[in-house]
Amino acid sequence: MASGVKPRVKVPKSAAAGDAITIKTLISHQMESGQRKDKDGNTIPRSIINRFTCDFNGQNVVDVKMEPAISTNPYIEFESTVPEAGEFKFTWYDDDGSIYDTTKKIAIG
Repeated sequence: MASGVKPRVKVPKSAAAGDAITIKTLISHQMESGQRKDKDGNTIPRSIINRFTCDFNGQNVVDVKMEPAISTNPYIEFESTVPEAGEFKFTWYDDDGSIYDTTKKIAIG
């Protein structure tokens, strides 16, 4: 597990049914490409977030595959239509098998 990894997500607290909302996500992660060397000349192992998913009430909204060229602390912004009140689940998958997730609820109002 990479150290200091922290997912952050911004979702509106409420929306009207059928509205498209903007969702912003950021995860603090070094995103080591596996091509650099440490001070002793040893290759630093690759450690990147290789996949991001977002589900709403158990249904997939976004599924992104990431490659080594992605930047440190990847930021993803997207829109989603909200048909009903519910919960978004955000999941980031790391090369080392670690999974980081968080959830955010949204009300219809």
